[in-house]
Amino acid sequence: MHIIVGLGNPSKEYKGTRHNIGFDAIDYLADKYGIDVSSKKHKALIGKGIIEGYKVILAKPQTFMNLSGESVIELIDFYKIDEKDELIIIYDDISLDPGRMRIRKKGSAGGHNGIKNIISHLGHDEFLRIKIGVGEKPKGWDLADYVLGRFSKEERQEVEEAMIRTSQAVKFMLEGNVEEAMNQYNKTR
Repeated sequence: MHIIVGLGNPSKEYKGTRHNIGFDAIDYLADKYGIDVSSKKHKALIGKGIIEGYKVILAKPQTFMNLSGESVIELIDFYKIDEKDELIIIYDDISLDPGRMRIRKKGSAGGHNGIKNIISHLGHDEFLRIKIGVGEKPKGWDLADYVLGRFSKEERQEVEEAMIRTSQAVKFMLEGNVEEAMNQYNKTR
């Protein structure tokens, strides 16, 4: 079993913001594979299903971004998965252009508070992750205002295309082909 967690903030006011791109990815996977992500457990909305023949749990933590680790650790402890191989975290990255992706097996939080909290709860930084670019903060902007803002029409198109690539990357990762996913999706388009 794999647990795929998309990071974001709960409540309608954050829907469609840059910071909620992880939730968008979970919604895309849920729609594509017919998984109902509405059960409230482990401080998250979760759904159980099958992606390309693999049992998965899709999760959207409801703790707000900065406390994402609370939900992630509850999911890991309850389902007894190996977080180094069976956990995939999907989240926003301001250092990548909108729609660009970067797949990693481990690494620092890079200033992302949701990832910092997950690393703190796990006690290590070795877990699979898919970072989806939301673009760099414009000069003079407050970071919180930027990541809680919405995409332009052009950026939204890039993000929609990234959802398709994210789904393909997830398939590779579920099959254990993380290196292949990295080779395929970490390159510039």
